[in-house]
Amino acid sequence: MSIRSMALGLLAGATLFCAASPAALAQDEQDAAAFVQSLHFRSGAIEVPEAKARFNLGPEFRYLDQADARRVLEDMWGNPPDEDVLGLIVPRSPSLADEDSWAVVVTYADDGYVSDEDASKINYDELLRDMQEQINEANPEREKAGYGTLKLVGWAVPPRYDAGNNKLYWAKELEFNGQSGHVLNYGIRVLGRHGYLSLNAVSGMGELPLVRTGMEKLLPMAEFEQGARYADHNPKTDKIAAYGVATLIGGGLAAKAGLFAKLGLIFAKFWKLLLIGVVALGGVVKKFFGGERKNTTVR
Repeated sequence: MSIRSMALGLLAGATLFCAASPAALAQDEQDAAAFVQSLHFRSGAIEVPEAKARFNLGPEFRYLDQADARRVLEDMWGNPPDEDVLGLIVPRSPSLADEDSWAVVVTYADDGYVSDEDASKINYDELLRDMQEQINEANPEREKAGYGTLKLVGWAVPPRYDAGNNKLYWAKELEFNGQSGHVLNYGIRVLGRHGYLSLNAVSGMGELPLVRTGMEKLLPMAEFEQGARYADHNPKTDKIAAYGVATLIGGGLAAKAGLFAKLGLIFAKFWKLLLIGVVALGGVVKKFFGGERKNTTVR
């Protein structure tokens, strides 16, 4: 059984996956190319009305609206349904059908104005150690629940907050079940008046240079509309989030009331936390470790 099969088996409970034949893999490639051809890509100026935001995409990116974005995440990459997905930003190269493809999932949290007063005071080394400790402490519970172990190896890209543009970005290197192939989770948060825009990319660590370059290019292309910008905040009338910048880095969706009581309590919840609830780890591992499709499943 392959590394990818074992990882998917852990996610699917008793479900196991057998290796696909060369002919099946070739058919998969043809099916993937046909699927991509059916998508409706947009380019240039993209409005995201749900977040009162927009992307001014350069020629190296294209955009998929919610319906097609969910088709990619759920039908092509095998993730569970998630209505929070607003869109998908896709590099023109590599293609979604390519083995080293990656994309950026767009979501929005309307939790209120996130104060950045703590941004300059954060000790990122200490924050990393705290996160690693919490994850390690939760591993026995994850294993007991049948989800395997998770390790936060470290920062793939150290956190940085751009106070002038109210944008935060960082990347984590993750290890699942002691496997040598590590996963990259790269996140951007754009702070606004009423919440924040989340841009999340997931790939193998070997694609870090490619993803990092792409995300750095994408960073200035995202902004809120006038009236919804961070600078438009009215402290007398606007809702204030109950957390700051440090929580966005350390917890992401953990900041949402009632999502879960402790960071990384079990693998399933931490997986959703890491990928902001949209790029399910099943799809990540499937994309990262191979190309088998559902017709290779044995029960």
